[in-house]
Amino acid sequence: AIIFNCSAQHAAVNSGQHDFGAWMPNTPSSMRQPPPQTKGTATLESYLDTLPEVNVTCNNLLLFWLVSQEPKDQRPLGTYPDQHFTEEAPRRSIAAFQNRLAQISQEIRERNQGLVLPYAYLDPPVIENSVSI
Repeated sequence: AIIFNCSAQHAAVNSGQHDFGAWMPNTPSSMRQPPPQTKGTATLESYLDTLPEVNVTCNNLLLFWLVSQEPKDQRPLGTYPDQHFTEEAPRRSIAAFQNRLAQISQEIRERNQGLVLPYAYLDPPVIENSVSI
């Protein structure tokens, strides 16, 4: 659970923020008016009056862009450049983990080939080994 929360879950909620949040109506940071209380009563004018100011939107775009950048020293999930484990048992566990990650990656890539909008944020090679902002 710890490995998942600090790697894959973080990638799932963090990596696509700029891709999906760059179109401000997807993720408005604030609303200048309360939402309509009755369904079907919103107008274009009331909708536009509700959206945040341009400067607020620009700040959010900058934030989304910053947190979505790949780190320069990225270590993909399952990559351990430092040899902390020299015993056979942990080395087998690491190898099994890396093999499973390779299978998952292959499944994701095959599934994404048939999608108009592929979802690659949970492909193991693009998931950071740990939370990295």
